[in-house]
Amino acid sequence: MTDTTAAPIGAPVSGDDTHLRILSTSDLAGIDISLADVVDTVEGAYRALHAGQSDNPRKLTVKPHDGHSVSYAMLGRDGTRNVVAIKTSYKHGLDKGRDEQHYYTSLTLYDDVTGLPVAMMDCSRIGSLRTPAVSALLARECAPPGARTALVIGTGTQGRLALPFLLTTLPDLDRLMVFGTHSEGIAAVREQLRTHFPDRDLEVVTDLRAAAADADVIVATAGAHTPAAVESSWLKPGALTILVGHGLAPSTLHSADRVIATSEAQMNVTGTDMADADGKLPSVEAEFPPVLAGITTGRQNAKERIFAYNSGLVVTDIALGHRFAQLALTQNLGTEVPLWQ
Repeated sequence: MTDTTAAPIGAPVSGDDTHLRILSTSDLAGIDISLADVVDTVEGAYRALHAGQSDNPRKLTVKPHDGHSVSYAMLGRDGTRNVVAIKTSYKHGLDKGRDEQHYYTSLTLYDDVTGLPVAMMDCSRIGSLRTPAVSALLARECAPPGARTALVIGTGTQGRLALPFLLTTLPDLDRLMVFGTHSEGIAAVREQLRTHFPDRDLEVVTDLRAAAADADVIVATAGAHTPAAVESSWLKPGALTILVGHGLAPSTLHSADRVIATSEAQMNVTGTDMADADGKLPSVEAEFPPVLAGITTGRQNAKERIFAYNSGLVVTDIALGHRFAQLALTQNLGTEVPLWQ
């Protein structure tokens, strides 16, 4: 087991002004970090953002007219770690099947105290941990009282850790369901659940409407080609729906009693597929950072149906990426590249 004892948040991890440390997919895969640590790191990033210590500007998006690809650029600053970072994300083949798609994402960190580079890393593992951690925090704050049943839609990268993270923040969940169309993905969901919670069982469902009607918490992580589209009329009173990818019909948003978003501005950029017939999205009652900070409530009563939009904020990538960089440096992982020589 790798030692995951972290250096202090502000501890420098800079190199020099001629080299850049590259952390590859395999470098990051060898670093052990608990789900609870990830949740704590992500929550801290949200709290710092709400406190005005960090900056998270609106993401930039580029997409061709035929929609075959999409790319994002995100700049941010973590004020508790004094780190500036740029994240890029590019997906190609959105008009094709999963096996034919290409996806690349990277994060470059700079120490804003020394002015020196920290590292450039593949951001896929960061995203695969950060996003379900945010969903788990949303569930902790917005799930109905006494929630016992969770349904995950989709078995891709974001679906595979959704249930373990939900159990990290809602340990009383006792019925864990998944709906997916790929057998290998379902097997991966089951494997991740057994790895982190070996005493819990997974229920694979085929009747999505019946499963949705039973669920207290629904996390939709499926890809764009999913046949799943849970309607608002299927939901029981008090249900929480969390949209990460696809799997929810627009009615779950437009008929919700309360709408919460990690960022309303980002929802307006990346959530256009949930718009109504006039191309409009409803207003957001609360953004998530002040909910976590206790300034506003996630849930106002037990019966309201809540829709939560989980779009990634780069400050959470920065916080988690910096933590991985600290751990990588203690293990001397990565490759030093003389980029600026």
